[in-house]
Amino acid sequence: MTKTYVIDTNVLIQAPYALECFEDNNLVLPLVVLEELDGLKKADGEKGANARIAVRALECYRQNGNLLEGVKLKSGGSLRIEKNFINIELPPDLPDDKPDNRILKVCKGLTEADTKSQVILVSKDIVLRLKAQIMGIRAEDFENEQITDEDAKYTGRTEVFIPDEKVKDFKKKGISVDEAYLSDEDGNCFTPVFHENEFVVIKPDQHVKKTLLGRVCGKKIVPLVYKKSKPYGISPRNVGQYFMQEALMTDAKSAPLVIIKGMAGTAKTFYSLAVGMEKVYNNPTKEYRRVIVCRPNAQFDDDIGFLPGDEKEKIAPLMRPVIDNLEQILDSDDERRYDDEEELSDKIAEVFERGIIQTEALNFIRGRSIAQTYLIIDEAQNMTPNQVKGIITRAGQGTKIILLGDPNQIDKPFLDERTNGLSFAAKHMIDSPLCWQITLSAEECERSVLAMDAVKRL
Repeated sequence: MTKTYVIDTNVLIQAPYALECFEDNNLVLPLVVLEELDGLKKADGEKGANARIAVRALECYRQNGNLLEGVKLKSGGSLRIEKNFINIELPPDLPDDKPDNRILKVCKGLTEADTKSQVILVSKDIVLRLKAQIMGIRAEDFENEQITDEDAKYTGRTEVFIPDEKVKDFKKKGISVDEAYLSDEDGNCFTPVFHENEFVVIKPDQHVKKTLLGRVCGKKIVPLVYKKSKPYGISPRNVGQYFMQEALMTDAKSAPLVIIKGMAGTAKTFYSLAVGMEKVYNNPTKEYRRVIVCRPNAQFDDDIGFLPGDEKEKIAPLMRPVIDNLEQILDSDDERRYDDEEELSDKIAEVFERGIIQTEALNFIRGRSIAQTYLIIDEAQNMTPNQVKGIITRAGQGTKIILLGDPNQIDKPFLDERTNGLSFAAKHMIDSPLCWQITLSAEECERSVLAMDAVKRL
């Protein structure tokens, strides 16, 4: 049975190239989708840009044939615009003038007109998919950018055993990955599958309470280089932070992309800023000219144009977490840090006035080539896959990109833990020699005793 996919507007807004992702099947765009694209093409940010890309793609298809009759796609399928089925009846509670319901009319009309073809609605809108199911119409999410449950399990670290006699070799020059092993339930030893740049907790098999920390580099497991470092006076407090410090401290030539996942309180932003301050403020290596911090919350693409002031004033409320972390970095005395609030504020103001740290909205980075910059993307789980691809391809010579976030805390519509840009990047960059990634566990929460307890209980 042939498949006919009816494409919702939000699919093209998130993935403007989506029409080439359905192999040799038939695609249908309801006329209302064109109307919605037309209304969005002048919008600011990612939404408007993607609408314009989709419209330009449709113009290319139009030049190759009649879109009302259908045109061939590179994938082998066909695309046509459907303007009929305006008289199809919907349930009484679904008004005819709503765009979503007009799309449902097309789905129902196509189903009734051709019983030999399976009609499938593709939408990022969960509510629309629910409505479709109520009407007996098959509905799916756009899955081309989704990661699998198996992909999501990769944490960037593993735990292995090595023979006791190999400990000295590891400390001096590292060991072959073939010398590390695990054992199954029957006691049989085997060498696990390692990924490039995967971090490793190593236990000597005769002294399992002792641990060594390393990283996969080609066919070897090598010891950490920055284990004893204290960026801006900060010391790692757990294994995850040792691994995070290694990834952040390594130069942009060897580790231009770092992906750090973990729930709130695991010090992702704090540690990233501390290393950035060490690299730029103390400037021991002159690796980077500045630190840029972005937080791609939903407001950046939707509401920023309506907020008063210039760019910095608009995004200031969204950057408050950066200020909170800087307060702790610039004054490490937990007991007396806030005795002189004015002095602390002056220290933070100096960092921004000197341009050591800059804060920007995600849509202001579009089209730029960013060189010799330590670029932190906080809350990266609120990015689309298309956005994360755009950010990574903006990296110029000597730039290091750090993606931080928690895939389970999504604020942006139409994204979830399997479709967000952070998870997308983590999946596709596994085994890249240029990407280092680590997932911090709940047990590595360092925010406070209460935060740690809440992570375990709630």
